[in-house]
Amino acid sequence: MQFSTSSPIYLQVMDCIKREIISGRRRPGDRVESVRTLAAFYGINLNTMQRACSELEREGVLVTRRGVGSFVTEDQERIHRLREHMADELVEHFRREMAALGFTEEEMTLRLQGGKP
Repeated sequence: MQFSTSSPIYLQVMDCIKREIISGRRRPGDRVESVRTLAAFYGINLNTMQRACSELEREGVLVTRRGVGSFVTEDQERIHRLREHMADELVEHFRREMAALGFTEEEMTLRLQGGKP
C-alpha cells in the first residue's frame, strides 16, 4: 500500500479496512488477522497498526472477543451507515475539487452522469 503524506498512516489503514468491509471483501463476522500480521501486511509499525485497530474497535467496525480475536462487526446497520458516510465524503471531496477547477454544480452533475459540456 502506498501511503500519502497528507494524513496519518493509521487513518489511511483504517480507511482501507473500512473499504474492504463495505465492498464485501471482508464480510460481517469474518475474523481479522492479528495486529502483528496486519502490520507486516501493510508494512507499518506495530504501534501504528494497534492504533488503527483500536480506533476501528472504538467506532464499532471491529469487535474483539477476549481470548478469541477480532472480527468484523455483524451490525448490518453500522456497516450501512459507514458505507453512506464514506460515499458522502467522496461526493463532497469531488464537489470541492471540481469547484476549485471552476466547474458549476450543473457541469458537475453532467460529468457524473457520463456527459461532457
